[in-house]
Amino acid sequence: MQSVVMAEYDPEWPARFEKLRERIAAALGPMVLQIEHVGSTSVPSMCAKPIVDLDVVVRREDVPAAIAAVEALGYRHEGNLGVEEREAFRWTAEFPEHHLYVCPEGSPAFERHVLVRDYLRKHPEMARAYAELKKRLARQYHDNRTKYQEAKAEFVDSMLEQARIELGKKDR
Repeated sequence: MQSVVMAEYDPEWPARFEKLRERIAAALGPMVLQIEHVGSTSVPSMCAKPIVDLDVVVRREDVPAAIAAVEALGYRHEGNLGVEEREAFRWTAEFPEHHLYVCPEGSPAFERHVLVRDYLRKHPEMARAYAELKKRLARQYHDNRTKYQEAKAEFVDSMLEQARIELGKKDR
């Protein structure tokens, strides 16, 4: 089991994302449609596990080539880890810990990440409430990242629902 360590917002997280983005963009070249900084480290002032999350969007037909290109950088492909239309990769020792995901264009997993990020950026009161929940759950489930994720799922799903309502995407 991986432990849950929460850190206050670090203004270096966007710069860390940018360095990782540049490396991935160079390796994947024209396959890349988008690279987004997602997760709590992408929300200014939010506490987070100090792990930058990157979603890389490619055309559906380019997913196998993108997987190969990311593996050539030294990442280990871990499959979808139970999330459809998202391929996960483990970082290498030469980089700070981060999560890298390759998503086909139109991926619901990518949409979810971006909707939650943008909702939290737009609603600081929800970001504060989410941060408090995360801190409490990190203390409660310090030695069990799976239980931590499960315990915050209802709150995240509620935010996602609100984000969809605001954007008129209730039917997704």
